[in-house]
Amino acid sequence: MCAEKIQRFLMAIVLTIAMVLFATGNLQWGVIIQTFVIVMIVAWALTDFCPSLWFFKKVFGKCPQKD
Repeated sequence: MCAEKIQRFLMAIVLTIAMVLFATGNLQWGVIIQTFVIVMIVAWALTDFCPSLWFFKKVFGKCPQKD
């Protein structure tokens, strides 16, 4: 598996955890996790740098280009 796919799965898992925390009444932790994800995505959009994607590229390599 390549870095971009792993990063997308990780984001989906983290957002699922936040959703489960909201559903179980742990609102504070759900808000903290969701805010963290939002801040990371906004930082990625503004700077074109994502720390988790940078790390995963170092460990797993980039995905091959699709035509």
